[in-house]
Amino acid sequence: MGAKRQRIVDKGPSFYANSPGSSFMYNAPPNGYVSQPPPQFPVVRLRGLPFDCTETDVAEFFHGLDIVDVLFVHKGGKFSGEAFCVLGYPLQVDFALQKNRQNMGRRYVEVFRRLNLMMREKDSAEHTGVLRLRGLPFSAGKDDIMEFFKDFVLSEDSIHITMNSESRPTGEAFVEFANAEDSKAAMAKG
Repeated sequence: MGAKRQRIVDKGPSFYANSPGSSFMYNAPPNGYVSQPPPQFPVVRLRGLPFDCTETDVAEFFHGLDIVDVLFVHKGGKFSGEAFCVLGYPLQVDFALQKNRQNMGRRYVEVFRRLNLMMREKDSAEHTGVLRLRGLPFSAGKDDIMEFFKDFVLSEDSIHITMNSESRPTGEAFVEFANAEDSKAAMAKG
């Protein structure tokens, strides 16, 4: 990939002004001004990448799309298998999403809209009293989950450990709390 292409920015004023000395950044907008939502930043999130993945591999995966940058996510100094890919234009996000669950080498790669949109959706989502737990040890049982949430009233019937087609734990579980407030408090514990 080498040199990254320079981002194309629309020519025009960087702010709107009532007069040459004032701008919206510091003053209220003039009457009748209708604010337009900011353009979508063209970023997708990739998960499940091979651990030896390079920018060139990502560019080949998204063949035909304009890749501006690839940012690999490292946790604890090691590549996590996740990356953010900056595309040239917002419309290319939809094309990138069509590559969801396609293979890169032997691994299938998940493609998502950028993370902060998903986080906004999670923040605005209504709490139902049910929490999804991910990344559990495969050996974790209902007793372990009850011990972790010992500050809350739970029964074994309110804990649902997910199993795969071979009846083995997947590392995920759903826990039903008495109410939404308890589930919020339990999230703060994690």
